[in-house]
Amino acid sequence: MTAYTASHWGIYEVARDAAGQASLRSFADDPDPSPIGLHQMDASLARLRVLRPAVRQSWLEKGPGAAPELRGREPFVEVSWETALDLVAAELLRVREAHGNSAIFGGSYGWSSAGRFHHAQSQVHRFLNAVGGYVRHMDSYSLGAGRALMPHIVAPMDELMAQHTSWHVMAEHTQLFVAFGGVPAKNAQISAGGTGRHRVREGLHRMAARGVRFVNIGPVHDNLDTGAEAEWIQARPNTDTALMLALAWVLREEGLADRGFLARCCTGYERFERYLSGEEDGQPKTPEWAGAITGVPAARTAALAREMAAHRTMLNISWSLQRATYGEQPFWMLVTLAAMLGQIGLPGGGFGLGYGATNLMGSPHPRLPGPTLPQGRNAVRDFIPVSRIADMLLHPGAPFTYVGGHYAYPDIRLVYWAGGNPFHHHQDLNRLERAWRKPETIIFHEQYWTPAAKRADIVLPATTTLERNDIGSSTKEGYLVAMRPVSAPAGEARDDYDIFAALAARMGAAGTYTEGLDSEGWLRRLYAETRQKSARQGIDLPEYEAFQEAGLVSLSAHDRPMVMLEAFRADQAESPLNTPSGRIEIFSERIAGFGLPDCPGYPVWREPAEWLGGPGTDRHPLHLLSDQPVRRLHSQLDASGYSTAGKVRGRELLYIHPEDAGARGLADGDIVEVFNDRGRCQAAVQRSAQVMRGVVRLNTGAWYDPDPATGVEKHGNPNVLTLDVGASGFSQGCSAQTCLVEVSGPVADPPPITAFELPDLLPGNR
Repeated sequence: MTAYTASHWGIYEVARDAAGQASLRSFADDPDPSPIGLHQMDASLARLRVLRPAVRQSWLEKGPGAAPELRGREPFVEVSWETALDLVAAELLRVREAHGNSAIFGGSYGWSSAGRFHHAQSQVHRFLNAVGGYVRHMDSYSLGAGRALMPHIVAPMDELMAQHTSWHVMAEHTQLFVAFGGVPAKNAQISAGGTGRHRVREGLHRMAARGVRFVNIGPVHDNLDTGAEAEWIQARPNTDTALMLALAWVLREEGLADRGFLARCCTGYERFERYLSGEEDGQPKTPEWAGAITGVPAARTAALAREMAAHRTMLNISWSLQRATYGEQPFWMLVTLAAMLGQIGLPGGGFGLGYGATNLMGSPHPRLPGPTLPQGRNAVRDFIPVSRIADMLLHPGAPFTYVGGHYAYPDIRLVYWAGGNPFHHHQDLNRLERAWRKPETIIFHEQYWTPAAKRADIVLPATTTLERNDIGSSTKEGYLVAMRPVSAPAGEARDDYDIFAALAARMGAAGTYTEGLDSEGWLRRLYAETRQKSARQGIDLPEYEAFQEAGLVSLSAHDRPMVMLEAFRADQAESPLNTPSGRIEIFSERIAGFGLPDCPGYPVWREPAEWLGGPGTDRHPLHLLSDQPVRRLHSQLDASGYSTAGKVRGRELLYIHPEDAGARGLADGDIVEVFNDRGRCQAAVQRSAQVMRGVVRLNTGAWYDPDPATGVEKHGNPNVLTLDVGASGFSQGCSAQTCLVEVSGPVADPPPITAFELPDLLPGNR
């Protein structure tokens, strides 16, 4: 009987040799398996495991708040579990009694665990709610502006992602696929909660074989692999909204807009049209106007608009486009452009918000209501948009706006983090380093000695997915997986649940947190609830024991073609949207009523804070794109042999156009410094005509590795360079893709990489 485990990167089969030693192999039913997850058991990762509870030396000797500037620079003292749990419980009680629960930030930002019970974010939130509450975060770094915007103009992102038109439907009906920012199959190696069959590459190739024509718009060419030629229209980063406005102007000017669809299914087009035509601001949004901004020839823009109107057209936008200043605008404008074409709700037409962003989009599988650990009630009302953590720590009490509301940052004394690495996800890491000195205590559950773990005060060793019993389930991925332990816990590592149960007992909240159940009891309860919910959808799941025996349940028998917003198009009265008008909101009275100058009530072009057409290019003439890596998810498994094999001399690759490299005297493999006023990092040159001139690309996820003597990040982490400001006063989303830099070098004698070195670990009273 084959055993399985589930992960972000897919389902893997567990093989054992004659001695019982486990290894992983690709899932036999996956047409395009990701190799990333095969390396979860690498020895290079095992040596970095947190094996015992550890406390930063100054904190242990002098108490909370001691020498925060030494976080990441001084030894840890290894202590017993009893000592560590006593210290954590006592500190939580101290902060709660002295400052209230609104002084505790519940940090957890990583990719959603494939195991639905041992999901660190759910566990830490449930625990903190059981002991009085915590300050939470809203939205995500990946999709902050989009998540805030879309419920107001169409539907929540989770709902839209689950109903994206399926790949088979597009292969049958789509004639023209226009991608703003490509369809990066490397990103689609993963799905939140785990991946089943990888379908993006297969879907694109099938479409191309059926004669679909592809147009890829943006500064990068190799993020759309169809197995055939695709037209590349080079456009400056952060200018897509201007190009879409010009396409819309042509549709309006030449009578190609579907005014019947706009009148029947949308609201506010007339208000937006006054801006589009120039009646409102004196500037018609013509292809010539857009060409000066985007660099796209006006004639090609006009021709593309006509082609889109003449064919069944799917418009797609990359999530990266909304990770920028005014990031709401490209998403809003894409929906508006698709509405003007009038094909929303038709097979193969309309829009996609991130085909290629994860494996989920385009799935034909049913939306299974998978296991969900209840998190209880949070008694604390304070929150932050997730990417505003440095603002919160640096400016307690300062005001901020979010989706029309007015709030103030809380005064955080204790950060409790389980799941994720803020020294990967966040922008302007030098600023975060300063902010990280504010809390009196930082507690981490961690499996590995990551940069964030090294900057904590108390580190508690947690088990990995491969060391636990769990249930693997992901929305619309088509499988339920019985995840049995592949290996024993490393060192003294414990499940997050067992750690929190022990802390809850010390704090008088054991009953609230555990409800009298151990891990196995919870797994049985959650599975039984899933069976009941699935049965109401006509999906019969086996009994728990039979599920465990089988190891895998396929839901493919319930697959069906999907067409996004098909029911809404057919009958708005019967299937209205959950917007104020029940329709697609091209103009939103609600958003206009917020009175925000950086996010008015309809899509507009706003000049980014940093871009190739603006000031600052004399000193920093290159636009930096910080995209997802091919060989890992975010920073996960960066120390694996598979990830490090993609580096040169231990550093991430900086992709740069050959002419830009030549102008700086740079050759492949040279170590260079990439810099702006926020920071400097080192990377290895890789010349590539797949990025346009004036643009460089540096993957995210290299473990943060600053040189303590110079402050230069040595490993190639672009987030020492990226901009840490909210996308707008509406969403406060991440603005990482708005970033100008310069490149210098070669560096004659680069310092050694130390990201994967263990901290000094001192023996304590165990």
